[in-house]
Amino acid sequence: MESSTLNRYVTRYVTGVAPLAVLSVLLVAAFIIMNAATQNSALFGRLYSVLLLVNILGVVLLIALILLNVFHFVEQYRARIMGTRLTLRLLVMFIVLAVVPVSVVFFFSIQTLNRGIDNWFDVRIERALDDALLLGRTALDAIKQDLVKNTQEVAAELETLPVKPNAGGLRPELSLLNALREQYNITELTLFTQDGKIIASVSEANFETGTLVPDRPSDAVLAQARQGLTYANIDAVGKEGLRLRVVVPVRSRDVGAPVRVMQVLQALPPRYAKLGESVQSAFVEYEKLVYLRGPLKFGFTLTLSLITLLTLLIAVWAAIFSARRLAAPIRELAEATNAVAQGDYQKQIPVTSHDEIGILVESFNDMTRRIHRAQTQSKRSQQEAEIQRAYLETVMGRLSSGVLTFNQRLLLRTHNPAANQILGVDLKPGERRSLAWLSEHYPALGPFTEAVDAAAAAGQAEWQAQIQLSANNHRRTLMLRGTSLPSWRGKRGGYVVVFDDITTLIQAQRDAAWGEVARRMAHEIKNPLTPIQLSAERIRHKYLRQVSDEERGALDLATQTIIEQVEALKSMVNDFSEYARSAQMRSQPVDLNNLVRNVVELHKNERGLVAAGVVPLHGAAEKTRKGKTARSVVTKLELADELPRISADPGRLRQVLHNLLLNARDALAATPKPTIHVGTRVVTANVHRFVELIVRDNGPGFPEPLLARLYEPYVTSKEKGTGLGLAIVKRIVEEHGGTIVAENLKEGGACVIIRLPIGEVAVSTKAAPAAPEAATAEKKA
Repeated sequence: MESSTLNRYVTRYVTGVAPLAVLSVLLVAAFIIMNAATQNSALFGRLYSVLLLVNILGVVLLIALILLNVFHFVEQYRARIMGTRLTLRLLVMFIVLAVVPVSVVFFFSIQTLNRGIDNWFDVRIERALDDALLLGRTALDAIKQDLVKNTQEVAAELETLPVKPNAGGLRPELSLLNALREQYNITELTLFTQDGKIIASVSEANFETGTLVPDRPSDAVLAQARQGLTYANIDAVGKEGLRLRVVVPVRSRDVGAPVRVMQVLQALPPRYAKLGESVQSAFVEYEKLVYLRGPLKFGFTLTLSLITLLTLLIAVWAAIFSARRLAAPIRELAEATNAVAQGDYQKQIPVTSHDEIGILVESFNDMTRRIHRAQTQSKRSQQEAEIQRAYLETVMGRLSSGVLTFNQRLLLRTHNPAANQILGVDLKPGERRSLAWLSEHYPALGPFTEAVDAAAAAGQAEWQAQIQLSANNHRRTLMLRGTSLPSWRGKRGGYVVVFDDITTLIQAQRDAAWGEVARRMAHEIKNPLTPIQLSAERIRHKYLRQVSDEERGALDLATQTIIEQVEALKSMVNDFSEYARSAQMRSQPVDLNNLVRNVVELHKNERGLVAAGVVPLHGAAEKTRKGKTARSVVTKLELADELPRISADPGRLRQVLHNLLLNARDALAATPKPTIHVGTRVVTANVHRFVELIVRDNGPGFPEPLLARLYEPYVTSKEKGTGLGLAIVKRIVEEHGGTIVAENLKEGGACVIIRLPIGEVAVSTKAAPAAPEAATAEKKA
């Protein structure tokens, strides 16, 4: 952890701005000193090599730092860090803009430098300098020759002067010398002995006193003069003056007289001194330049090359720094945009400048803040919407009514579980589907879709309709109520359809009506039956023995028929009474398998039914009383193992099973090999467990026209019968909280499935047929 942090710190420091900036400033200063050394030959010789080495090392270090930056950038580019491609394009553009102009300037600078240095040493310039120097020397030689000539004339004048001076007054040498000086306009004139002693001296400085000590020539010059030779030369006087020195011998006309020496000093005008000095110094400098011509060209070229290289390196570094600085906000913007795209709306970018990019960054930060606020509000609204949606789903899920919503194009949008249950289909595949699609894939929903389509086409805001659906031989009655949803932005808002299965309600209304009919029939029909039966029995008892034998048979048959038909009418009236009478249930834990075994065992012998005190329906009772038996029927049991107990009234369940078995035996009367299957099983539906009782046969099955009305009273296909069998069975099953389904099998035969809940059953107060024991007690009364 610490090593990685240290490495990041070192990399950031090495690739940062500070080291490159400091090194660049030091190198620029070193090159300035090096340039100054190049222009000064003395400083050049002392410092140039050291400065050159320092600059080369600095340039190498700068190159290393730049390469390190480039290496670091290449790693970022390979890692595909955001912004590196833009940085690369900016870097290449900046480098090209820097290198091309500097390279062009360097090329022409080198050419100009070489040509300039070569022009410094042109033959014409050298010849001009030589000619100027020669001209100066020639002019000075002419002045010198004139002075030598004048000096020789003065010496000739002095040859007549006696060697020994006169006593008293001014010496003749001084007056003569002064006169000659003034005559020839000489600055100073001195006469020496041959050994260098001053004989006389005159000058412009002080002629009266003669106190000025003349400048004595050197011994070599005196020796040259003693030899009879003339000495003439230009001497420097101080720092800014020149003078001509001419020394000649002065011979005496006297025989044996010693040779004297005369020195003439003539001061030259100051401008001659300045011109001569200028020419001389220029010539000297030129000679130095000629000597340093090669090193100067190399030095200037090397200095210019190093400065150009330094400029390029600094330009490359500046390009890297500028590209990174320009691309950094854009990279941060790209990274922040990516973060926003991934859902991070709290992303903020630091504002490092106040230019256009800074304004863009501030705008981005303001945008993310607004998006974050909007997202927060959206999440809050979404949470509220989810709460409302969960609330509505909970409410709709618990509704017993089916609810469907359609959009403005009548495409199904939503539905609740009750809609699937009532319609008997899975509407999940039908979402976003049209009514035509629903009709095509669910043909049983044809009346439903036609009612909705007709109401939408009529443009009714609210409507109501009652339809009937038939599926799996069952007919259901639905009550539809529809309304238009509010429009939004000028578009229709669609429709909502709420519907209920009112089949049970209608059936209850019918049952109530039939119960009322049964009570009226029992009251209106049962009352006159007893007098009729008693009258017939009295006639039979009183007149049967009084009539002749021929009439006795007819009377016996007539009275017996009346009595039997009255009994039949009483039995029918009793059935109606039982259907209309309300009875109390006596629930207890029941083992359905044992109950099925006992009832089936009783049905193996019809007499066992009477012995057990079971009172079947009217048709079966009549057959039992007449001693008629049905064709031998095979009954097969298919009972589930470990069937749980249910809470039920065992007497009523026996009556249900007796009625189903008797109806099955009646239906199998014409079947060659009649077989009844009785089974039980445990099923789970909607997390609830149920016990099912299945009774099926291989007979002709239920008549198709009667399948939808099997549980209504007086609905029967038998020649004799009241049609109350399945109606009573259905009501007993419903009292136990169960359901009953009757259907025809594909392979032939009928099947009745009774589903009873596992658990406690609430006591019902509905009107139901009385228990067999109650019916028997009523008959006895």
